[in-house]
Amino acid sequence: MAANGKVRWGIISTANIGVAKVIPAIQKSAHSEVVAIGSRDAARARAAADDLCIPRAFGSYEELLADPEIDAVYNPLPNHLHVDLTLAAARAGKHVLCEKPIGMNAADAERLREIPEGIVFMEAFMVRSHPQWARAREIIRSGELGEVRAVRGVFTYFNTDPANVRNIADIG
Repeated sequence: MAANGKVRWGIISTANIGVAKVIPAIQKSAHSEVVAIGSRDAARARAAADDLCIPRAFGSYEELLADPEIDAVYNPLPNHLHVDLTLAAARAGKHVLCEKPIGMNAADAERLREIPEGIVFMEAFMVRSHPQWARAREIIRSGELGEVRAVRGVFTYFNTDPANVRNIADIG
């Protein structure tokens, strides 16, 4: 943690979700700051860093993970890369926020048990933090509905980009 008490974030990738959503959100936080961004392409990392006022840019994920001034990383890489980069980050002493899904299958998820003790790891599962779910828990706990034995939900989205990496089955 920085001397100012803020968590210093490194962003693994210049993916749109990071650049358009996560980085601006972190930058608005009084408790965090984005100090670095990494990409497989150094020029792309530098351009994103310049656009978003991020002090350091790296031309590889490994360089970013080696930076001792980074406390935590955000991993929005394609799904098939989540586990390997998450483990590399954890082994480098970084806490990790990884986009969903954490792995491609149960065996991938099982590998995450290798994360060293003391490292905080979290899947970026947005639904658990939505206010409507807090309200649903409140209603259930109140007993207002009687004994709730099951809850079923469906999450859908409008697929505006079939070529998006998330829509390619082999990689997630």
